[in-house]
Amino acid sequence: MVQTVKDRDVEFLFEMGQIRYIQRLWRRFLTPEFENLAEHTFRVAWIALMVGKHEGADLGKVAKMALVHDITESRIGDVDEVSRVYVERKEEMAIKEMLKGTEIEAEFLGLWEEYEKRESLEAKVVKDSDNIDIDMELQEQASRGNDLRKVLPRDIIANTKMYTQTGKKLIKDVQKADPHAWHINAKNRRNIGDWKE
Repeated sequence: MVQTVKDRDVEFLFEMGQIRYIQRLWRRFLTPEFENLAEHTFRVAWIALMVGKHEGADLGKVAKMALVHDITESRIGDVDEVSRVYVERKEEMAIKEMLKGTEIEAEFLGLWEEYEKRESLEAKVVKDSDNIDIDMELQEQASRGNDLRKVLPRDIIANTKMYTQTGKKLIKDVQKADPHAWHINAKNRRNIGDWKE
């Protein structure tokens, strides 16, 4: 039997649409074109699926956890390395109020709580993916001439804050990677088309 969609389900979906307007505070470090929360969440999900596949994690659970991992920022905003020292984040209050009365409340609250504990393989995969996305963004910024890696070194993350073997390798690979390699090495006009020498 098909259940009727609740008003709270609709409200929640509109709120999720608003995460594209939530700017990440990295922008204030002279980085006006830094990814927003929706963009971050999207790539974290893809990274998590990749890392999770290598690690043998439950990919359905990984995908759902990646979607919920930062949604509290819809209510509390993002905090960076400076603001984190000064603010009290009430993420548990936010997630409970956001999901309250929705069809997915119990499942996604449980996934968020599991993510926050970092005990399951899936939670570790998603946290590693969250960190990897930041390093990918920093590499992209550096390719634009804004090398924040000089003032925000991420070696401590790569060396001490990663959980999975795949995550540890991937973050170091990302830190050395050329963000343009995907299109330079793809089939293109230069290597198979009308610009080929």
